[in-house]
Amino acid sequence: MALPSKNEAFGAAQYLEWEATQEERHEYIAGEVFAMTGARDAHNTIALNVATSLRAALRGTPCRAFIADMKLRVETADAYFYPDVFVTCDNRDKAPEADLAKRHPCLVIEVLSDSTAAYDRGLKFEYYQALESLREYLLLEQDRRHADLFRKNGEGLWVLHPTSGYGTVSLDSIGAVLDMDAIYEDVSFASVPAPAQGPTASRTDSEGM
Repeated sequence: MALPSKNEAFGAAQYLEWEATQEERHEYIAGEVFAMTGARDAHNTIALNVATSLRAALRGTPCRAFIADMKLRVETADAYFYPDVFVTCDNRDKAPEADLAKRHPCLVIEVLSDSTAAYDRGLKFEYYQALESLREYLLLEQDRRHADLFRKNGEGLWVLHPTSGYGTVSLDSIGAVLDMDAIYEDVSFASVPAPAQGPTASRTDSEGM
């Protein structure tokens, strides 16, 4: 299936059919398709570190972590995205019809790059906020040890909780903690020493599922 010209209609169903034939990944927003560019070593390492830690932390719970190749559907924007990592605890995302794309994440994580940082912090975050199930949005920088966690409070406002250096990131949406050492394990920086190996994510005792 060829990508249609700008004058041809290209709906979500056509996108899914076309995307299944492509070697590279493409995100979809209201009839437009955007190619996903290649990522740096640091980007891939951080995403893998986080996904590995979350998988261990979520073992035995109803929640699952997904990385890179799983689509996330945002119905209100008529969009399909490929978050670096996301977690869903919703049974609807385990149904057969959710095999190609999930719709009910509680946590979305993006690793920032120079080319995507403004988009991830701005318009893409606006799209994600339309997801009723989403409780936390975590942005991780790849050139320094820094995390910006946006958490939705009881009034529906998104509050920023930044972490730098060698602290931890508490993920209330899944009752887990990510250690900055685990996030940045094996990542080298030009001006900052590579972090020592640290513990992986762990479930907090005070949070239930």
